[in-house]
Amino acid sequence: MTRLVIVRHGNTFEAGEPPRRIGAPTDLPLTAAGVVQAEALARHFAANGIAFDRVLSGELKRTRQTAEAIADGQPIETAPFLTEIDHGPDEGQPEASVIDRIGNDAITLWETEWVAPEGWEVGAQWRLLAWREFVERVAEELPGGTILLVTSNGAARFALAALGLKPGENRAGVKFRTGSYGVLEVGSGADFRLLGWDIRPGEIPGDTGLF
Repeated sequence: MTRLVIVRHGNTFEAGEPPRRIGAPTDLPLTAAGVVQAEALARHFAANGIAFDRVLSGELKRTRQTAEAIADGQPIETAPFLTEIDHGPDEGQPEASVIDRIGNDAITLWETEWVAPEGWEVGAQWRLLAWREFVERVAEELPGGTILLVTSNGAARFALAALGLKPGENRAGVKFRTGSYGVLEVGSGADFRLLGWDIRPGEIPGDTGLF
């Protein structure tokens, strides 16, 4: 089977800075803390003897910087399906303002059913298709290989959706924190295993078992 290591980029907000809905139109770099998170991921994978056959990233600075820290000089391919979603009129807005506009129910639908709120541009259909085509292709072309994919919270959930998972099923979680990763093993057809999700280096004793 082919192993996919999916990483969410590091922090883009300083400590104490109110969180905002940030997506594709806002190209923020990593903060100092985000750089530390990326470097921690690099050390974690190296300590576990993980060598990546391919490295893919979204096009934004935060994902590129995270991928560069982990890849350590390997070529990085840009993949549009890994780029963050667009929050439309809620882009850059604090969470309280977003809830005022769309309501808590819309947020819940997004977090539990992956149904985008009105005005958001998530490209659900093409992302799902892109993930499925990618998984099928690499399972055939790189059996036994390991691929790093660096993305964002909004885009990463489509990897799970493409495999038919819902939040809470087969260890699929809603949360995918900055500086965390998940591991999928994919084979031909519908053969796959979700080994873990939302894992930060050093947080779970014995998580080397994922590899």
